[in-house]
Amino acid sequence: MKMKEEKWLIGVDLGGTTIKLAFLDYYGEILNKWEIPTDKSEEGRHITVHIARAIDDKMAEMDITKDKFAGIGMGAPGFIEMETGFIYQAVNIGWLNFPLKDKLEIETGLPVIIDNDANIAALGEMWRGAGDGARDLLCVTLGTGVGGGIITNGTIIHGTNGMAGEIGHITSIPEGGAPCNCGKSGCLETVASATGIVRIALNSIESHKDSLLYARYKEHNELTARDIFETAQSKDKYAVEVVQNVTFHLGLAVGNLANSINPSKIVIGGGVSKAGEALLTPLKEQFEKFALPRVKEGADFAIATLGNDAGVIGGAWLVKTKLMK
Repeated sequence: MKMKEEKWLIGVDLGGTTIKLAFLDYYGEILNKWEIPTDKSEEGRHITVHIARAIDDKMAEMDITKDKFAGIGMGAPGFIEMETGFIYQAVNIGWLNFPLKDKLEIETGLPVIIDNDANIAALGEMWRGAGDGARDLLCVTLGTGVGGGIITNGTIIHGTNGMAGEIGHITSIPEGGAPCNCGKSGCLETVASATGIVRIALNSIESHKDSLLYARYKEHNELTARDIFETAQSKDKYAVEVVQNVTFHLGLAVGNLANSINPSKIVIGGGVSKAGEALLTPLKEQFEKFALPRVKEGADFAIATLGNDAGVIGGAWLVKTKLMK
Protein backbone atom coordinates (compact mmCIF):
# COMPACT_ATOMS: atom_id res chain seq x y z
CA MET A 1 0.00 0.00 0.00
CA LYS A 2 1.32 3.46 -0.92
CA MET A 3 2.23 5.75 1.95
CA LYS A 4 0.28 9.01 2.29
CA GLU A 5 3.63 10.84 2.16
CA GLU A 6 4.10 9.85 -1.47
CA LYS A 7 1.29 12.13 -2.60
CA TRP A 8 2.42 15.14 -4.60
CA LEU A 9 1.26 18.71 -4.00
CA ILE A 10 0.24 21.41 -6.48
CA GLY A 11 1.09 25.06 -5.84
CA VAL A 12 -0.50 27.90 -7.82
CA ASP A 13 0.44 31.57 -7.51
CA LEU A 14 -1.86 33.98 -9.31
CA GLY A 15 -0.31 37.26 -10.40
CA GLY A 16 -1.64 40.15 -12.47
CA THR A 17 0.34 39.13 -15.56
CA THR A 18 1.30 35.47 -15.05
CA ILE A 19 0.09 32.42 -13.14
CA LYS A 20 2.90 30.29 -11.72
CA LEU A 21 2.21 26.58 -11.25
CA ALA A 22 4.29 23.76 -9.79
CA PHE A 23 4.14 20.09 -8.86
CA LEU A 24 6.03 19.46 -5.60
CA ASP A 25 6.81 16.43 -3.49
CA TYR A 26 5.78 16.04 0.15
CA TYR A 27 8.99 17.75 1.32
CA GLY A 28 8.52 20.89 -0.79
CA GLU A 29 10.97 20.03 -3.56
CA ILE A 30 9.77 21.41 -6.90
CA LEU A 31 9.43 18.55 -9.41
CA ASN A 32 8.10 20.61 -12.31
CA LYS A 33 7.23 24.29 -12.60
CA TRP A 34 5.87 26.44 -15.38
CA GLU A 35 3.69 29.50 -15.94
CA ILE A 36 0.80 30.67 -18.09
CA PRO A 37 -0.44 34.20 -18.87
CA THR A 38 -3.23 35.63 -16.70
CA ASP A 39 -6.31 36.16 -18.85
CA LYS A 40 -8.15 39.04 -17.17
CA SER A 41 -10.76 39.37 -19.92
CA GLU A 42 -14.46 39.20 -18.96
CA GLU A 43 -13.65 39.97 -15.31
CA GLY A 44 -11.23 37.06 -15.01
CA ARG A 45 -13.86 34.37 -15.53
CA HIS A 46 -11.56 32.16 -17.68
CA ILE A 47 -8.72 31.93 -15.15
CA THR A 48 -9.87 28.78 -13.33
CA VAL A 49 -10.49 26.94 -16.63
CA HIS A 50 -6.99 27.87 -17.83
CA ILE A 51 -5.42 26.65 -14.55
CA ALA A 52 -7.31 23.33 -14.77
CA ARG A 53 -6.29 22.87 -18.40
CA ALA A 54 -2.64 23.71 -17.62
CA ILE A 55 -2.58 21.10 -14.82
CA ASP A 56 -4.25 18.45 -17.01
CA ASP A 57 -1.81 19.11 -19.86
CA LYS A 58 1.20 18.83 -17.54
CA MET A 59 -0.12 15.58 -16.03
CA ALA A 60 -0.54 14.15 -19.54
CA GLU A 61 2.97 15.28 -20.48
CA MET A 62 4.41 13.58 -17.37
CA ASP A 63 2.14 10.54 -17.76
CA ILE A 64 0.62 10.80 -14.27
CA THR A 65 -2.97 10.83 -13.04
CA LYS A 66 -4.93 12.92 -10.53
CA ASP A 67 -4.73 10.29 -7.79
CA LYS A 68 -1.03 11.14 -7.49
CA PHE A 69 -2.00 14.51 -5.93
CA ALA A 70 -3.26 15.51 -2.49
CA GLY A 71 -4.69 18.82 -3.70
CA ILE A 72 -4.02 22.38 -4.84
CA GLY A 73 -2.86 25.30 -2.69
CA MET A 74 -3.37 28.64 -4.38
CA GLY A 75 -2.44 32.21 -3.59
CA ALA A 76 -4.52 35.05 -5.00
CA PRO A 77 -4.37 38.82 -4.58
CA GLY A 78 -7.37 40.48 -2.97
CA PHE A 79 -9.78 40.13 -0.08
CA ILE A 80 -10.49 36.47 0.63
CA GLU A 81 -12.83 34.51 2.88
CA MET A 82 -10.34 31.85 3.98
CA GLU A 83 -12.75 29.09 5.00
CA THR A 84 -14.71 29.13 1.74
CA GLY A 85 -12.05 30.37 -0.68
CA PHE A 86 -14.45 33.09 -1.78
CA ILE A 87 -12.91 36.25 -3.27
CA TYR A 88 -14.78 39.39 -2.24
CA GLN A 89 -12.64 41.55 -4.47
CA ALA A 90 -9.41 41.25 -6.43
CA VAL A 91 -9.01 44.62 -8.12
CA ASN A 92 -6.00 43.67 -10.28
CA ILE A 93 -7.76 40.56 -11.62
CA GLY A 94 -11.30 41.87 -12.04
CA TRP A 95 -12.97 39.48 -9.59
CA LEU A 96 -15.90 40.62 -7.48
CA ASN A 97 -17.71 38.05 -5.29
CA PHE A 98 -15.96 35.20 -7.10
CA PRO A 99 -16.20 31.61 -5.70
CA LEU A 100 -12.59 30.70 -6.55
CA LYS A 101 -12.26 27.52 -4.45
CA ASP A 102 -15.58 26.05 -5.63
CA LYS A 103 -14.89 26.79 -9.30
CA LEU A 104 -11.35 25.41 -9.20
CA GLU A 105 -12.47 22.24 -7.38
CA ILE A 106 -15.17 21.61 -9.98
CA GLU A 107 -12.80 22.21 -12.88
CA THR A 108 -9.81 20.22 -11.54
CA GLY A 109 -11.57 17.49 -9.56
CA LEU A 110 -9.08 18.08 -6.72
CA PRO A 111 -9.45 19.61 -3.26
CA VAL A 112 -8.36 23.27 -3.18
CA ILE A 113 -7.26 25.66 -0.44
CA ILE A 114 -6.96 29.41 -1.08
CA ASP A 115 -5.01 32.11 0.72
CA ASN A 116 -3.70 35.60 0.03
CA ASP A 117 -0.67 35.73 -2.31
CA ALA A 118 1.53 37.54 0.24
CA ASN A 119 0.60 34.97 2.90
CA ILE A 120 1.61 31.99 0.79
CA ALA A 121 4.91 33.69 -0.12
CA ALA A 122 5.55 34.07 3.64
CA LEU A 123 4.72 30.39 4.23
CA GLY A 124 7.04 29.36 1.40
CA GLU A 125 9.91 31.38 2.88
CA MET A 126 9.21 29.89 6.33
CA TRP A 127 9.23 26.31 5.04
CA ARG A 128 11.97 26.23 2.43
CA GLY A 129 13.52 29.71 2.26
CA ALA A 130 15.07 32.50 4.31
CA GLY A 131 12.73 31.82 7.24
CA ASP A 132 14.80 28.71 7.90
CA GLY A 133 11.93 27.03 9.76
CA ALA A 134 11.33 30.03 12.09
CA ARG A 135 7.99 29.65 13.89
CA ASP A 136 7.57 33.40 14.45
CA LEU A 137 8.21 35.28 11.26
CA LEU A 138 7.37 38.58 9.65
CA CYS A 139 7.55 38.66 5.85
CA VAL A 140 7.44 41.97 3.98
CA THR A 141 7.22 41.94 0.18
CA LEU A 142 8.33 45.11 -1.58
CA GLY A 143 7.21 45.01 -5.20
CA THR A 144 4.76 47.06 -7.24
CA GLY A 145 2.89 47.26 -3.94
CA VAL A 146 3.83 46.27 -0.39
CA GLY A 147 2.52 42.93 0.86
CA GLY A 148 3.12 40.99 3.99
CA GLY A 149 2.52 37.88 5.98
CA ILE A 150 2.62 37.42 9.75
CA ILE A 151 3.36 33.93 11.06
CA THR A 152 3.15 33.16 14.76
CA ASN A 153 3.88 29.71 16.13
CA GLY A 154 4.05 28.35 12.58
CA THR A 155 0.59 29.58 11.59
CA ILE A 156 -0.27 32.44 9.27
CA ILE A 157 -2.46 35.08 10.95
CA HIS A 158 -5.71 35.89 9.09
CA GLY A 159 -7.73 37.92 11.58
CA THR A 160 -11.51 38.04 11.84
CA ASN A 161 -12.23 38.45 8.13
CA GLY A 162 -8.97 37.74 6.37
CA MET A 163 -7.39 41.18 6.57
CA ALA A 164 -4.49 40.52 8.96
CA GLY A 165 -1.01 41.20 7.61
CA GLU A 166 -1.95 44.13 5.34
CA ILE A 167 1.43 45.67 6.09
CA GLY A 168 1.35 47.86 2.98
CA HIS A 169 -1.64 49.74 4.36
CA ILE A 170 -0.20 50.71 7.72
CA THR A 171 -0.52 54.50 7.73
CA SER A 172 3.05 55.68 7.40
CA ILE A 173 2.41 59.38 6.80
CA PRO A 174 -0.63 60.43 8.89
CA GLU A 175 -1.10 63.79 7.17
CA GLY A 176 -0.35 64.90 3.64
CA GLY A 177 0.70 61.48 2.32
CA ALA A 178 0.18 60.35 -1.27
CA PRO A 179 -3.13 58.65 -2.16
CA CYS A 180 -3.03 54.84 -2.19
CA ASN A 181 -4.98 52.42 -4.43
CA CYS A 182 -6.85 51.23 -1.33
CA GLY A 183 -8.58 54.64 -1.01
CA LYS A 184 -6.57 55.86 2.00
CA SER A 185 -3.62 58.25 1.90
CA GLY A 186 -0.12 57.93 3.31
CA CYS A 187 0.01 54.11 3.31
CA LEU A 188 3.42 52.43 3.63
CA GLU A 189 2.84 51.15 0.07
CA THR A 190 3.00 54.72 -1.26
CA VAL A 191 6.52 55.08 0.18
CA ALA A 192 8.24 51.67 0.28
CA SER A 193 6.98 49.96 -2.91
CA ALA A 194 9.11 50.16 -6.07
CA THR A 195 6.68 52.74 -7.46
CA GLY A 196 6.66 54.68 -4.16
CA ILE A 197 10.46 54.84 -3.97
CA VAL A 198 10.64 56.19 -7.54
CA ARG A 199 7.86 58.69 -6.83
CA ILE A 200 9.76 60.06 -3.82
CA ALA A 201 12.96 60.39 -5.85
CA LEU A 202 11.24 62.16 -8.74
CA ASN A 203 9.47 64.60 -6.40
CA SER A 204 12.63 66.65 -5.85
CA ILE A 205 14.94 65.45 -8.62
CA GLU A 206 14.91 68.80 -10.46
CA SER A 207 16.37 70.43 -7.32
CA HIS A 208 19.33 68.00 -7.38
CA LYS A 209 20.76 68.46 -10.86
CA ASP A 210 24.29 67.89 -9.56
CA SER A 211 23.45 64.35 -8.39
CA LEU A 212 24.40 61.04 -10.03
CA LEU A 213 20.75 60.10 -9.76
CA TYR A 214 19.72 63.09 -11.87
CA ALA A 215 22.34 62.17 -14.49
CA ARG A 216 20.99 58.62 -14.65
CA TYR A 217 17.42 59.92 -14.87
CA LYS A 218 18.33 62.18 -17.80
CA GLU A 219 20.27 59.40 -19.53
CA HIS A 220 17.38 56.90 -19.49
CA ASN A 221 14.49 59.38 -19.22
CA GLU A 222 13.14 57.29 -16.32
CA LEU A 223 14.16 56.02 -12.90
CA THR A 224 13.90 52.60 -11.27
CA ALA A 225 14.24 51.58 -7.62
CA ARG A 226 17.41 49.78 -8.67
CA ASP A 227 18.90 53.06 -9.98
CA ILE A 228 18.24 54.68 -6.62
CA PHE A 229 19.89 51.94 -4.53
CA GLU A 230 22.86 51.66 -6.91
CA THR A 231 23.58 55.38 -6.84
CA ALA A 232 23.12 55.40 -3.05
CA GLN A 233 25.82 52.70 -2.89
CA SER A 234 28.05 55.12 -4.86
CA LYS A 235 27.50 57.63 -2.01
CA ASP A 236 25.39 59.97 -4.15
CA LYS A 237 24.02 62.43 -1.58
CA TYR A 238 20.51 62.72 -3.05
CA ALA A 239 20.08 58.96 -3.58
CA VAL A 240 21.21 58.34 0.02
CA GLU A 241 18.62 60.91 1.17
CA VAL A 242 15.85 59.07 -0.74
CA VAL A 243 16.90 55.68 0.70
CA GLN A 244 16.99 57.19 4.22
CA ASN A 245 13.48 58.56 3.73
CA VAL A 246 12.13 55.19 2.49
CA THR A 247 13.87 53.10 5.16
CA PHE A 248 12.74 55.48 7.92
CA HIS A 249 9.07 54.72 7.12
CA LEU A 250 9.72 51.03 6.53
CA GLY A 251 11.83 50.72 9.71
CA LEU A 252 9.13 52.47 11.74
CA ALA A 253 6.41 50.11 10.47
CA VAL A 254 8.52 46.95 10.84
CA GLY A 255 9.79 48.03 14.27
CA ASN A 256 6.25 48.55 15.57
CA LEU A 257 5.09 45.24 14.09
CA ALA A 258 8.07 43.47 15.68
CA ASN A 259 7.21 45.02 19.05
CA SER A 260 3.73 43.50 18.65
CA ILE A 261 4.64 39.96 17.50
CA ASN A 262 8.31 39.47 18.58
CA PRO A 263 9.52 37.54 15.49
CA SER A 264 12.78 35.59 15.25
CA LYS A 265 13.03 36.33 11.53
CA ILE A 266 12.11 39.37 9.43
CA VAL A 267 12.23 38.38 5.78
CA ILE A 268 12.25 41.09 3.10
CA GLY A 269 11.19 39.92 -0.36
CA GLY A 270 9.87 41.26 -3.67
CA GLY A 271 11.74 43.00 -6.48
CA VAL A 272 13.06 45.81 -4.26
CA SER A 273 14.80 43.24 -2.00
CA LYS A 274 17.27 42.57 -4.83
CA ALA A 275 19.06 45.69 -3.54
CA GLY A 276 20.36 43.39 -0.75
CA GLU A 277 22.60 45.12 1.80
CA ALA A 278 21.98 48.53 0.14
CA LEU A 279 18.44 48.17 1.55
CA LEU A 280 19.06 46.04 4.66
CA THR A 281 21.84 48.13 6.24
CA PRO A 282 19.88 51.44 6.41
CA LEU A 283 16.66 49.52 7.21
CA LYS A 284 18.25 47.81 10.23
CA GLU A 285 19.57 51.18 11.48
CA GLN A 286 16.06 52.64 11.37
CA PHE A 287 14.46 49.47 12.80
CA GLU A 288 16.79 49.58 15.79
CA LYS A 289 15.52 53.05 16.71
CA PHE A 290 11.97 51.78 17.06
CA ALA A 291 12.24 48.15 18.24
CA LEU A 292 12.49 47.35 21.94
CA PRO A 293 15.95 46.07 22.94
CA ARG A 294 14.80 42.46 23.55
CA VAL A 295 12.71 42.48 20.37
CA LYS A 296 15.77 43.72 18.47
CA GLU A 297 17.96 40.98 19.99
CA GLY A 298 15.50 38.28 18.95
CA ALA A 299 15.01 39.37 15.35
CA ASP A 300 17.30 38.44 12.47
CA PHE A 301 16.83 40.17 9.10
CA ALA A 302 17.14 38.17 5.89
CA ILE A 303 16.53 38.74 2.20
CA ALA A 304 13.98 36.29 0.79
CA THR A 305 15.71 33.44 -1.08
CA LEU A 306 12.93 31.74 -3.04
CA GLY A 307 12.12 34.55 -5.48
CA ASN A 308 9.21 33.64 -7.75
CA ASP A 309 9.01 30.13 -6.25
CA ALA A 310 7.90 31.32 -2.78
CA GLY A 311 4.20 31.35 -3.69
CA VAL A 312 3.97 27.87 -5.21
CA ILE A 313 5.99 26.41 -2.31
CA GLY A 314 3.70 28.17 0.20
CA GLY A 315 0.67 26.84 -1.66
CA ALA A 316 2.09 23.30 -1.34
CA TRP A 317 2.66 23.88 2.40
CA LEU A 318 -1.05 24.71 2.77
CA VAL A 319 -2.00 21.43 1.04
CA LYS A 320 0.39 19.47 3.25
CA THR A 321 -0.60 21.06 6.56
CA LYS A 322 -4.31 21.81 5.99
CA LEU A 323 -5.76 19.54 3.28
CA MET A 324 -3.80 16.39 4.15
CA LYS A 325 -4.98 16.51 7.76
